[in-house]
Amino acid sequence: MSKAQETILEIDLSALTHNFNYLKSKLNAKTKFLAVVKAFAYGSDSIEIAKHLQSLEVDYFAVAYAKEGVVLRDAGITTPIIVLHPQPVNFKTIIERCLEPSIYSAKVLNEFIAVAETESQTNYPVHIKFNTGLNRLGFWENDVEYIVSKLRVTKSIVAKSLFSHLAVSEDINEEEFTNLQVQNFKQIAKEFESKIGYKIWLHLCNTSGVINYPDTHLDMVRCGIGLYGFGNSVKEDQYLKPIASLKSVISQIHKIEKGETVGYNRAYKAKGFEKIATVPIGHADGINRIYGNGNGFVIINSKKAQIIGNVCMDMIMVNITNIDCNEGDEVIIFNTNHKASKFAESANTISYEILTSISQRVKRVFIP
Repeated sequence: MSKAQETILEIDLSALTHNFNYLKSKLNAKTKFLAVVKAFAYGSDSIEIAKHLQSLEVDYFAVAYAKEGVVLRDAGITTPIIVLHPQPVNFKTIIERCLEPSIYSAKVLNEFIAVAETESQTNYPVHIKFNTGLNRLGFWENDVEYIVSKLRVTKSIVAKSLFSHLAVSEDINEEEFTNLQVQNFKQIAKEFESKIGYKIWLHLCNTSGVINYPDTHLDMVRCGIGLYGFGNSVKEDQYLKPIASLKSVISQIHKIEKGETVGYNRAYKAKGFEKIATVPIGHADGINRIYGNGNGFVIINSKKAQIIGNVCMDMIMVNITNIDCNEGDEVIIFNTNHKASKFAESANTISYEILTSISQRVKRVFIP
């Protein structure tokens, strides 16, 4: 991997292959693998990530919104795609582009049936979402009879799967709650299948569920963060490889005297003679203001350099007083050694947030 000469997000596709194979190795041969590529594939690049995973014969993709699925279809992705949070205004587009909606409420169910019938569809695949404790999206267990009654009187759609979402699968201390979710879901599925009269796919596990609850993999699993190199635990992180490295360069070095200030609002005041470096990345690129004023740090020539003052829209300033470096030297915001999860901890947040915050104006570079 070459040294950065500008701000780049470097994506290692071989690491993606490794993560896919590692997670898939935990499944039995009949369990399908759904790759979650919403939010620009967790801030990387949904098209390139999906193309690579399609070449690895992943079974399904999931996106949050219809527009994300359209982008993949326009790029030539033919693998089935679930839209996890569809809006009725996009139902016609979903059908036109052969996307498969999650149906999570009576309103969504009735409106999708209406559009499917208008579009002369027969057995269009949908995925029925049940809420088992996350309390975000989904039908309740007492909605089974209602859903089945609607499916019985239309030929326009067919339930391809039932699914739910675990709330705390990464936390072993919450095992009792997770097991209650699992039991609730299995009971819902049993009732649903008995009333609908045919076998339906069941899926419940996210990345942490795959790792921590091997007996609940069911017919399919949905992996997001694990594909991108994070297992939600120190133990699992050692088996996964972060696919993204965010790098930049030192644009300019300043020498300042005691009492001089740095950046907007004079938020940082030098404690003595100091050297500071300006780096071309800011909150418009995903480095939020919370990382400023000594909270976050970057790596320059293997040493930590604290982010000082307020993060600017396009720049950060870092303290390099005790670092031997020059203008043009590489700056690591996160990589395989200084992980995004560790960088995120400095702002009391998680890897998901920093990864998905990386602006699309940051150049993506792909390593085979």
